[in-house]
Amino acid sequence: MKPHHHLDTATLLGYSAGALPAAFSVVVAAHLEICAHCRARLRDADRIGGRLLGQQEGASLHAGSRDALMSRIEADPGQLDPASIAGRCEAPRDDDLLPAALRPYFGDRYSSLRWRMIGPGVHHLRSRKVDDSHLMLLRTSAGRSIPMHTHAGNELTMILRGAYDDRLGHFAPGDVADLDCDVEHQPVTAPGVPCICVAATDAPLRFRGWVARALQPLFGL
Repeated sequence: MKPHHHLDTATLLGYSAGALPAAFSVVVAAHLEICAHCRARLRDADRIGGRLLGQQEGASLHAGSRDALMSRIEADPGQLDPASIAGRCEAPRDDDLLPAALRPYFGDRYSSLRWRMIGPGVHHLRSRKVDDSHLMLLRTSAGRSIPMHTHAGNELTMILRGAYDDRLGHFAPGDVADLDCDVEHQPVTAPGVPCICVAATDAPLRFRGWVARALQPLFGL
């Protein structure tokens, strides 16, 4: 698995500094498990952060950023260290296991997930363990489309199984869509198998169609 769509530089810098909302950090960590390219970029971000911290020694950093960066640097290596994350990929592969970063929030295995239907061919599962933003799994049947929408805030989505296409390109397992309020798109899942994604959002989606808008409050999307 070699991703072709990667994390935005600002997202990696925020993760390095410990400044991302919890849900976004979970998706970033899941992507880092399988993406050597972004792990290398994270090491660069950590070095940049360390230099900035050294330059600011003795100064007052804005909004506790010094404490956030120190927490990132001193964090549990099993959770955040790129080399440790990479080591997870070297273990024997079990295709039924979710990425390690997702298991505390959804359980260990795809076969044990308890999906909730939110539309024809579309199911989701929301984690209740983060409260600063939304973290969910979304499963869409092959050959279906999500209604055209944009975002009131930010969205970070990683493909776990299957694939989809939209105006931004083809997204396959391991790829991430790092989106903001300027992006409007309509993902269409590829033929073959359902597309399963993990997504973090910090504001509701904005659907173009009136049916999707009417149903949106029922499902909290």
